[in-house]
Amino acid sequence: MESSFINASLPDVADRMLFAVPKKGRLYDQCLNLLNHIGIEFHRKARHDIALVSNMPIALVFLPAADIATYVAKGNIDLGITGLDIICESQTADDVAELTRLGFGKCKLQVQTPAINQSVTSARDLVGQRIVTSFVNLTKQRFAELEGVSIDRMKTQVRFVSGSVEAACGLGLADGIVDLVESGDTMRAAGLHAIDTILNTESVLITNRHQRFPKLVETIKQRVEGVLMARRYVLCQYNIKRESLDKACAVASGRQAPTVTSLEAEGWVAVSVMIEKKELADKMDQLKEIGAVDILVLQIANART
Repeated sequence: MESSFINASLPDVADRMLFAVPKKGRLYDQCLNLLNHIGIEFHRKARHDIALVSNMPIALVFLPAADIATYVAKGNIDLGITGLDIICESQTADDVAELTRLGFGKCKLQVQTPAINQSVTSARDLVGQRIVTSFVNLTKQRFAELEGVSIDRMKTQVRFVSGSVEAACGLGLADGIVDLVESGDTMRAAGLHAIDTILNTESVLITNRHQRFPKLVETIKQRVEGVLMARRYVLCQYNIKRESLDKACAVASGRQAPTVTSLEAEGWVAVSVMIEKKELADKMDQLKEIGAVDILVLQIANART
């Protein structure tokens, strides 16, 4: 696979791993926040789409999110952050390796139709009609599946538009649309409602299957997973009588197992355990009920799995 020709046209990146992140849009700010938390230091000059990382042999390349999967798949870029929807739409899943899902940029690719049209209650009701979308491949796959035919034999008309997809029905261009939905406010404002979900998507960290910098890719992967773990868990510490320890460990067993330390007070132990943030309040109540005291919760700044 030819993967080095991009380096010849870029200054100072011949020996650097190329890491693509979205240059703007809904994922941009969250990607920058993640880069900061995994210790990537860089300065991006105004109107420049390449930034050299000062503390690692990496060059950041700022690209449209819709193009990142293709660049990674073809080997022009070593590592990238983009949406799962982009990978599926660009049909590059076989040529990229998904390293980890990032937990942000979550939304749904949905079939939407005017809410006023009560005769359309499912995507199957739109078979043979006009669909407008910027996700042509995924839309064709879905409707070909509903029709039970190959894409080249399907009757449903799928037309591409690059933006303001939600306006297509109101302007008479389509009977239904397929677009990404996060909160649904834009679609409701356009008088649309969802009748089918094609894909649940979020941001993912991907790499080419033929890596030039496998050790560096693994380092970035571990750092990202550490940040994600820190965002998901807190460290809970408490004291409890040893006779109640088994009950306490059954309530909060941690990722592996709690850390237990004997106290100077006879018959007492101190326990440290990682608890998911979403379960924290209930777990604290249960620990209190079985005799835990001095319950403290500490935020985790970073971690390694």
